[in-house]
Amino acid sequence: MPERIDFPALLAGHTVVIEMINSGDAGLPVLTQLLRVAQPALGAAGMAFVEFGPTGGRVIAATGAAEWALGRPLAVDDPDTVCLLSGPRVTQVRVGDLNGKLAAELAGSGLRRMAVSRAEIGGHTVGSLHALYPGDEEPGAEQQGVVGYLASCVAHMYGDQSGLPVHGDGPVVAALADGLAVVDRDEHVRLWNPAAAQVTGRTVEQALSRPLPFPLPPSGQVRDHRMPDGRWLRITSGDLPGPGTLRVVTFRDITDQQRRDHDRELFVAVTSHELRTPVTVIKGYADTLTDHWESLTDGDRRQAARVIGQRANELARLVDRLLSSAAEVGPGDDPPMPFDLGEALRAAVVDLPAELRRRLVLRLPGDLPKALGHRPSLATVLTELTTNAGKYSAPDSAIEITASGDGQLVAFRVSDQGIGIRPEHVERAFDRFWQGESGDRRGYPGAGLGLYLVRRIVEQQNGWVSLRPRVGGGTVAEVRLPRG
Repeated sequence: MPERIDFPALLAGHTVVIEMINSGDAGLPVLTQLLRVAQPALGAAGMAFVEFGPTGGRVIAATGAAEWALGRPLAVDDPDTVCLLSGPRVTQVRVGDLNGKLAAELAGSGLRRMAVSRAEIGGHTVGSLHALYPGDEEPGAEQQGVVGYLASCVAHMYGDQSGLPVHGDGPVVAALADGLAVVDRDEHVRLWNPAAAQVTGRTVEQALSRPLPFPLPPSGQVRDHRMPDGRWLRITSGDLPGPGTLRVVTFRDITDQQRRDHDRELFVAVTSHELRTPVTVIKGYADTLTDHWESLTDGDRRQAARVIGQRANELARLVDRLLSSAAEVGPGDDPPMPFDLGEALRAAVVDLPAELRRRLVLRLPGDLPKALGHRPSLATVLTELTTNAGKYSAPDSAIEITASGDGQLVAFRVSDQGIGIRPEHVERAFDRFWQGESGDRRGYPGAGLGLYLVRRIVEQQNGWVSLRPRVGGGTVAEVRLPRG
């Protein structure tokens, strides 16, 4: 160990580091150059810088006899980590006094002493700088002072976010819930925090020194961007002060918000259309009765009353669907009970609209086993399935209801002879507000809630419902419930 530090060499080398920064260099190249300058000036055998985050540390820069440690992690509960993060900011340490695995590795490399200083920003430790020596002589006050000064310089680099932290897990940056990136004048990533990796699926290694995986909005502006996998990001950007022409970018996943906004817009569009039709008809017939009562025959009056009643029932069913789709439908706290599925189906058919009842063909075996579930909800399930079957089939075609059972399950099916369903649509048909292609929507209006409610009701009773094309044309909806 030299008796005095080579300050002229240190100042000359430090000038080179500053020139690198002024020319736009940042991050690891600058940090490594700083260590290369410091090592001979301090008479050290090696230099190393450990970057710390919430989950521990990692050697991100090393020179000389310490190069073998480059990339080595330090767990947050490692005794060496605890020692480095406690006590005075600047100190000298005898390797033999450390108890962790790193100490044994250092001793095995012939390194016995080190001058250590933490790099801190506002009391937060971002890393520690180490000057390592092979002999038993302690680093003096001058060596410790210079190491402390250099550690402050490194901390300043972290404060400027000039490509540091390397792994994006500095104590402040890592705590952010939003993705954070810093890009240079070429829009290449210099900083990438853990939330950025989580939001985009790109690790730090995959992101650093590469272009952003999404378009960069102008400074001070916000942009919503859809990623190739279908997720939506909300991106903002702003210029960082200083000569480096760096820009900070924040982003978050707003896919759920986009979906909610889409559902809300679709809800308003669909319900306004579906509510308008029966209300218009009811108002028209009511106005006719009010304005032309005396000139109408008894038959005309009764027909107007029937239409008003039918449309009012449609309106009531639509309101029930809308309310049920916004609430938890199903049996609630009532426990599942065995019930006679055949008798429950026959009873539910009685309450169906007359135009549906005349088209139904029931084929229910007399020895049908009991089902386990919530009998009152069966009426809603059958109403929605038969209404759906009637809507997508000719007015004079039959709708068949059949049932069967085995040792574990009891099932019933609603089969129509209508337009059928494409195999790729058998699952999407149960999505809320979904109604197939736009051509289907024009020809077959509806809120797109019936099958969505059916699936929720049935699955809450430990059953399941499915759709499939019917042989010969049409669709089969099948509900399976546990056997009682």
